[in-house]
Amino acid sequence: MFRYLSFMTHRMTHRLASETDLDRGLAHLVKADPRLAQVLAVAGRPPLRRRPAGFPGLVATMIGQQLSTASANAIWSRLAAAYDPFAPEALRRARIARLKQVGLSEGKIRALKLLATALATGALDLDALATMDADEAHRALVGLHGIGPWTADSYLLFCLGHADAWPAGDLALREALRLAFALAERPSVKAMVPLAEPWRPWRGVAALLLWSYYRAVKRRDPTLIQSPTHA
Repeated sequence: MFRYLSFMTHRMTHRLASETDLDRGLAHLVKADPRLAQVLAVAGRPPLRRRPAGFPGLVATMIGQQLSTASANAIWSRLAAAYDPFAPEALRRARIARLKQVGLSEGKIRALKLLATALATGALDLDALATMDADEAHRALVGLHGIGPWTADSYLLFCLGHADAWPAGDLALREALRLAFALAERPSVKAMVPLAEPWRPWRGVAALLLWSYYRAVKRRDPTLIQSPTHA
């Protein structure tokens, strides 16, 4: 297992900590790619979406993999109530039978216990993720078994506010790009990376904008749904 320590060299990155940060990102994007001005005109200003960071935030994001929002929230509520205070050591020592009772599958139990062990041993440093650029932080997270690209990107964008996080595997985001740029077909997960390259270092803001565009055009909320191979 790789070790990711806080003394690693990090490149400068932007954070989405306030509405001002969001406006800075939008201004950069419209200047860098004039096509996004029309997207913004249709979508309107996207909301700044933030969730709690740290161990609880990452666990909640992992629980949300391939589940409806309602189901994920219910399981997370039961888990947090069962282990109060909610900490890595409590989860690491938790009995599998009890974790199943709150609604966790065997696969997620394994992944969450691996996460708790990685934090206990220092193999993963959640505090260090906040100082890395989005790509480096992404690699740190997916280096742990049970955390896939979708989970990593969702945590980085919504919990840590990484302005350059790019959830390339999200189905609604891929569909929004197809609609916004009149593409013949929905871009593949692989193709999403070069498509967003001109939007660095604000790809996360582009994602928020495109989700809002999806909502405006489809008239429904773009629930985060990962591609089947991108947990």
